[in-house]
Amino acid sequence: MERPVYAPGMQERGLGSSSERLWALIGKRTESGADTAAIDRRIRELFGEEWAVMFTDLAGFSRRVEEFGIIHFLQVIYEHKKLLFPLIEAHDGVLVKAEGDSLLLLFRTMRSALDCAVAMQRACKNVSARRKPEEQILLCVGIGFGELLRIGDEDVWGRELNAASKLGEDLAGAGEILLTGAARERLADETTTEYSFERLDDEVPGSPENFMVVYGAS
Repeated sequence: MERPVYAPGMQERGLGSSSERLWALIGKRTESGADTAAIDRRIRELFGEEWAVMFTDLAGFSRRVEEFGIIHFLQVIYEHKKLLFPLIEAHDGVLVKAEGDSLLLLFRTMRSALDCAVAMQRACKNVSARRKPEEQILLCVGIGFGELLRIGDEDVWGRELNAASKLGEDLAGAGEILLTGAARERLADETTTEYSFERLDDEVPGSPENFMVVYGAS
């Protein structure tokens, strides 16, 4: 594949890739006398999009690596991707990153994100019920909703992403789905009679009010 050719100064003028355009604007923001409000508007106009954002993690990563070795756990990571990716595709999820035992996903609606999370949890539980403890897929999920800066297919930034990652990585236990307050509010206008929600006492940066999803086994 041919590498793209950029004219002199193109990157500085913000005419390259999405990532180059973002960082060119951030660079302008650091200049003396910069109109940061105008630059921020340009950044939001270029990259601001409303998404449901999901962060998943596997419970007990460090402990199980220490006990059974990294190769064993790499197999668990492989198996969990093989199990979950078809469900993500079926619910129109967009995979942004897969790093270690964590997934960062985007969905256009909160309902599709929630339905996907429940389907993934049920699939993990069904598979794990037939396995030895060290081979079980123990999924933790955090979901947020709101405006994000989406940089092409390369990256995503935003307060709701930060909150969702905290919920999924730090607060959620195996089999749990946790929502930010914004994600729960978004669901208020959508039919969710098959789910209920329990308010948590825990706060995370960017989301002082958070909820646990209560869902059935099947």
